[in-house]
Amino acid sequence: MSEPVRVVVADDQAAIRTGLVMILDSAPDITVVGEAADGIAAVRTAREHEPDVVLMDIRMPGIDGIEATRRLVGDAVCEVLVLTTFDLDEYVDSALAAGAAGFLLKSVEAPALLAAVRAVARGDGVLAPEVTRRVIARLGAPARTPSRPPGFDELTPREVDVLTCLGRGMSNAEISAELVISEATTKTHVSRVLTKLGLRSRVQAAIAAQDAGLLG
Repeated sequence: MSEPVRVVVADDQAAIRTGLVMILDSAPDITVVGEAADGIAAVRTAREHEPDVVLMDIRMPGIDGIEATRRLVGDAVCEVLVLTTFDLDEYVDSALAAGAAGFLLKSVEAPALLAAVRAVARGDGVLAPEVTRRVIARLGAPARTPSRPPGFDELTPREVDVLTCLGRGMSNAEISAELVISEATTKTHVSRVLTKLGLRSRVQAAIAAQDAGLLG
């Protein structure tokens, strides 16, 4: 049996933290290893417990969830799944720029939340359907002139294939099936793509693929 997904819950409202912990601990393959009521505590707790995922609120005392995400992802401490009441474009953009692996609204149903935590833990990206539609709309209109990101020319042909798949929102399993390679190989390629392009998350890579004109 594989090890359970380790999660830290960061939210400044105790009632919401309690509810999230109850949902997460109800799953046999997920365990909550820490809680935090502000951004600074979220960073400290994550560094101490080294979870797979931090479930991160945005608006918190001290430093907000965006800055906390930036610090944790920048130091490769863990993956961050942003969970917030607000789906404002500025929050979405800031969270993704900080390296969040996913962005969900607090109205998400429990099964979808658990699925998102599992997806982020295995290296996939997650965006709430409401957010996905708006991100795609902003990327696609007005039409953008393709612009290759720095480091693009260092990618191998296979890595370009992987970047294209990321741009299509595919999971590691889907990329493996599409390119007929193992999931371990897919993870290696994804890691190399992110490193060469100087990106923090596969969601950022998806945006880079769009910018580079890989999606047609």
